[in-house]
Amino acid sequence: MRNFFNFIKSKSFIIQLGLALMVVLVLVFVILQWLKSTTNHGEFVEVPDFSKMTVSQMKHEVDKAGLRSHVLDSANYNPSFPRFSIIEQNPPAGNKVKKNRKIYFTVNPSGYKKVSVPQVIQKTKRNATSMLLAVGLDEPKITYVDNIGKDMVLGIKYMGKNVKPGDKLPKTSKVELVCGNGNR
Repeated sequence: MRNFFNFIKSKSFIIQLGLALMVVLVLVFVILQWLKSTTNHGEFVEVPDFSKMTVSQMKHEVDKAGLRSHVLDSANYNPSFPRFSIIEQNPPAGNKVKKNRKIYFTVNPSGYKKVSVPQVIQKTKRNATSMLLAVGLDEPKITYVDNIGKDMVLGIKYMGKNVKPGDKLPKTSKVELVCGNGNR
């Protein structure tokens, strides 16, 4: 143990330790300078606002800004945005990112997705209305015909045509329920 402490106190050990520290410091400095140049440290591009742009306009603006784009699947239809326009982007507008960063976009589809008409025939008007609202259809219009079943749904119409359960209609469509009025 005594020889070990003598070695640590020796001149050759201190010189070797000093040289090793200098090599480590030089290596760290060189690596940091290399990282600064390859990662473009301190150089940022501000992300533009792409909302309501068409996909082709967006691609042109992305190229102009020196960024990359990736279009995600369409979202639920949003009537306050034009068809096939950008609804959402990530990272959001105004963020500072590196050049060549990929920006993810969500596009507004051409219209509402289609939903299946549920089985509401022979159900009460109240129950049928809740079932239609649950699948995404609007509050139905109610018309009455002579039938002994008061408020019982006898049929479904959409734009004047008969619809049967399972048919596909655009979400938020307004259907008409034909119900009995309780008279014979």
